[in-house]
Amino acid sequence: MLNFTKTTITTLATLAILFFAMQVNAQDYYNRSRNSSEEKNFRLGLSINPNIGWLRYDDEYEATAKAGFSYGLVADLGFADNYYFSTGLLINSIASKVDFPGEAIDRDKIRLQYVEVPLTIKLKSVEDETGRFYGQFGFTAGFKVSGKEKLAGATKNQSIEGDDLFRLGLQIGGGKEWKLSENLGLMTGLTFNNGFTRAIKEGKPKTSYLALNLGLFF
Repeated sequence: MLNFTKTTITTLATLAILFFAMQVNAQDYYNRSRNSSEEKNFRLGLSINPNIGWLRYDDEYEATAKAGFSYGLVADLGFADNYYFSTGLLINSIASKVDFPGEAIDRDKIRLQYVEVPLTIKLKSVEDETGRFYGQFGFTAGFKVSGKEKLAGATKNQSIEGDDLFRLGLQIGGGKEWKLSENLGLMTGLTFNNGFTRAIKEGKPKTSYLALNLGLFF
């Protein structure tokens, strides 16, 4: 436990130092941009992202896609011209239907909900009168806050037992930020997220989803 605590403190301290360094660099870049009449390098917004998700198994389990969604805050922090660190805080629900081998009753829906933090790099084109295009690549880190399943024919959901609390995923996507005014922008895009950690114990599946990204930047 002591070693784990020391490792955790070291990791948090390192992240804090990196975040502080990025903030100093971002503030310097913002001041230079403001003095040269260029756009500011920090944007904060709200996002809602309908998705199609599914569980990925390596054996005889069969899973089909189900609809889910995420919502929350998004933030872009510029560290150079057209280069941004994109993060945020999202509540993300991923769902799937699963046919379990050897069981007469199928899971009509398994729904997993995470508090998720994107850790991505966003590359943006030069802005014109309509806005700018972007491409995005990086990771997402999530902490499970709910796991529910609904049996075929049942009227209520039941909790999924297990200790798989963390989800890490690889994310890639792109889209466009539409310029509505000097301080308001509309984001539209698509992302694919491929999880590489176990989602639940039974069958040891991983999760993936394809999301439509809709947001407002202020």
